[in-house]
Amino acid sequence: MGFTRAELESYVGALVPDLLPPDGRPLRLLLVGINPGLWTAATQTHFAHPGNRFYPALLRAGILHEPVDPSRGMTDDDRRRFTDRGLGITNLAPRATARASELSTEELQAGGEQLRALVRLRRPAVVAVAGVTAYRQAFGLRRASAGRQPERFEDCELWVVPNPSGLNAHETVVSLAAAYAEVGRAAGLLP
Repeated sequence: MGFTRAELESYVGALVPDLLPPDGRPLRLLLVGINPGLWTAATQTHFAHPGNRFYPALLRAGILHEPVDPSRGMTDDDRRRFTDRGLGITNLAPRATARASELSTEELQAGGEQLRALVRLRRPAVVAVAGVTAYRQAFGLRRASAGRQPERFEDCELWVVPNPSGLNAHETVVSLAAAYAEVGRAAGLLP
């Protein structure tokens, strides 16, 4: 499935709902993006841009057992398999933009507070924020670095992992998978 630039631009400001296990089902690992991109908004599937390495990295890490092709939208079976594993996805900022740089610090800080509320409600074992820069802005922690964070987050273990966007040229599927495997082990999803 492809989109024209005009079609994608029509999704600016659109919202994408969180992908979470049904209430009462355990949430082992909550993955936190910065905000939905336009492709994500168009497909209503998190991390959907074809250049995004999120799902291939989760598969390579062993967190997912079957490939997901989000560029056309996750199927109901994809969503069920994802949430049955105790996985969830949310974003710091809810509105879709062409670039994360279009978000204000205030939006990211408000998103940080919303994330705290979601974590208090759903009690995941581990929270993993994808992107150290957004994490720093959302929580005012200018010196934060990637990896496991020293402080607990609403009584949950907190990690900052690399952003899987194709724009993050420092990372590959292999390096992302290594970082995500650490988080998967912390959440009890991997040995």
